[in-house]
Amino acid sequence: MEKSIFIKTIPESEADGKLRDFYETEQKSSGYVPNHLKVFSLRPEVLETWRAFQGSIRKNLRLRRYELVTMAAAMALKCRYCLLAHGTILLKNGFSVDQLRLILTNFKDAGLERSEVAMMKFAQKIIRDANEITWRDIEVLHALNLEDVEILDITLTATMRSFASKTFDALGAGPDAAYAGLESQLADLLPG
Repeated sequence: MEKSIFIKTIPESEADGKLRDFYETEQKSSGYVPNHLKVFSLRPEVLETWRAFQGSIRKNLRLRRYELVTMAAAMALKCRYCLLAHGTILLKNGFSVDQLRLILTNFKDAGLERSEVAMMKFAQKIIRDANEITWRDIEVLHALNLEDVEILDITLTATMRSFASKTFDALGAGPDAAYAGLESQLADLLPG
């Protein structure tokens, strides 16, 4: 459930310039201002750069792949907020709660394509210890017909998630109230 952010953020009523634009756009599209946006309220230029970086990676991967890699990284990072946010995106794009539960329990046996499982394993290895990545890890991905540019995109997705998750967790940005329903359905599988 939603918790307080540890730092003072700029409320909607006091936002101006770019930040006001971000808040208004999010309010129109989502119906609320999410905690991840509030975290960046003191540095809207960082939010703008992060969103541009995120967008430049996302456009190169199919949504399903991007979200599965993101979920794998968020699992390794133990980021409740990111798991719920990206789990919600998967729900809106053909996944069921039961499939999400399987992914959170053991994605290797969740009925995913071999290449998706390999990408998720690779993403988790990056998060746990990127120095442990070897040519063998890359060869596994190549054997599944992933090209070097796709491997770069998977790597960028995982490392970008590390930046985001660690920022949100370090500053207490818990899941938004909008995720309460999914949170209750996955509570036994989510990190604290």
